Amino acid sequence: MHIDIGSKIRKLRKDKKMSIAQLAQATRLSTGMISQIERNMVSSSVESLWRIAQTLDVSIGYFFDEEKKETQHNPIVRKNQRKVLKMADSKAIYELLCPNLSKKIEFLNIILQPMNSTTKELIAHEGEECGIIIKGKMLIKHGSEEYILEEGDSIYLDSTIPHRYINIGDDECVSIWAMTPPSF
Repeated sequence: MHIDIGSKIRKLRKDKKMSIAQLAQATRLSTGMISQIERNMVSSSVESLWRIAQTLDVSIGYFFDEEKKETQHNPIVRKNQRKVLKMADSKAIYELLCPNLSKKIEFLNIILQPMNSTTKELIAHEGEECGIIIKGKMLIKHGSEEYILEEGDSIYLDSTIPHRYINIGDDECVSIWAMTPPSF
């Protein structure tokens, strides 16, 4: 399923009566990059999408949330019907385990291949998150601290402290995360 992130960004920008140059300045991205993202010519990185979302006063999930369908009332997400989120600068696969992003908590399955990470840089956002490693080995950078977690280990993080996750094992790393409020 193709999600038209560019049109959503353009509509929000125009609704806020912002020019491409103003959005570029506020996000520290080039006007050319904003223009290409809006026309879906390039995919945005996680960091760029975070900046755009913050500037436009929405969560990243806004760009991925499809029209409200039966998932609005159906509490079940079948394993073959999970919404999958992929970002341009990351090979991480984010599977949404909750029906939608309009609730008070977000529930994600994050899959990382060996030596891949969720983001290139540390990212901070509002809230708290708690994760458990289902398979593999993960390095979690959290501010100036680093933690190595293996299968069965869990961690609680203050999301306002810059962080990122890195698969430091030789095999795929699978982890489950709960975040509140939803950050995607």
